[in-house]
Amino acid sequence: MNLYAESSAVLAWLLGEEGETRVRRTLSGATIVFASDLTLIECDRVLIRAVTLQALDAAEAAKRRSSLQSIAAGWQVLRVSCEIVSRARQPFPAEPIRTLDALHLASAITARSAVPDVVLLSLDERIRKAGLGMGFTVHPT
Repeated sequence: MNLYAESSAVLAWLLGEEGETRVRRTLSGATIVFASDLTLIECDRVLIRAVTLQALDAAEAAKRRSSLQSIAAGWQVLRVSCEIVSRARQPFPAEPIRTLDALHLASAITARSAVPDVVLLSLDERIRKAGLGMGFTVHPT
């Protein structure tokens, strides 16, 4: 299976939140994992916020950041290109779509143009609904 990993799923794995086991299983079974620069930025920002709010100590955040860097080293990371920005500025199924979600969906479309059978990995209901409307298979099921 080839995946586009959206931030909500990656964060569930990274933070041990609900859905972590299904996300971990899906990621580990993937042949190719695509993600956006945005996914990595959002994950880093969540870790920074968790330390600032004292929900995680700095050492634990560093450990989780290292885990993310290790797994992401094997991913195909898509840059937020002009093509992605242009697509994000257009309507999507299941509007309204938030700005960062539009960038994720546009990135998933770009991944699918390179590898036609890309599956959308997301726990965010708005992204899942829009993805289904664009013909993506959505995981976890």
